[in-house]
Amino acid sequence: MELLDALTGTGAVRDFTAEPVDRAALWRILDAARFAPNGGNRQAWHVTVIEDPAQRVALRDLYVEPWSEYFAQVMAGITPWSPLADRDAEQGIIDAARQSADLVETVRARVESTFAAPVQLVVHGDLHRLVATDRDLGHYTMVAGASIYPFVWNLLLAARNEGLGGVLTTMHARVEEQVNELVGAPAGLSLACVVLLGHPVHQPTRLRREAVESFTTVDRFDGPAFTT
Repeated sequence: MELLDALTGTGAVRDFTAEPVDRAALWRILDAARFAPNGGNRQAWHVTVIEDPAQRVALRDLYVEPWSEYFAQVMAGITPWSPLADRDAEQGIIDAARQSADLVETVRARVESTFAAPVQLVVHGDLHRLVATDRDLGHYTMVAGASIYPFVWNLLLAARNEGLGGVLTTMHARVEEQVNELVGAPAGLSLACVVLLGHPVHQPTRLRREAVESFTTVDRFDGPAFTT
């Protein structure tokens, strides 16, 4: 497909048909993704393909609690786990939501649907090889992921080219220790995300995003909006 069509028409897919994904197709996706730009061309990523049925169930179940917490915060109108959030208010919302049987049922149904994806990939970054210029700054940054997430985005674009859909989720970071134990990840690996791929029930193509002028300014953060 055309590059711009892929860039503007690859949305998050969380509902999949029961059709399996051919192993050869998954290999082609991974083969294309490896050409992503990354620091020092160290390719500091590792992908674990989850095929064992018991592991797939375990990975799904580990997702439920973080997703419940996320959903509760969204419903309350706050940004989930914002680094600048009021921690006490955030926890109060989460604790209250846990008492809601309707929320628990909604979350469970949503998670089971999403994790019906035939392809489940656990993506780690290798801290021994990862270029992390933010290592000693002592505050939240976005830097180290620049060597991992372009690879993940390439996965999703390559999957789109195969007629598939998918989504990356970082929700398992809330239970990283359990995920690492599940897949036998050694020390020195950092969980980047889980990627789910499959044949979409519906392939989104008309995506909605804010205009360029809403997030781009000239010369200064508070400068005039960048326009044509």
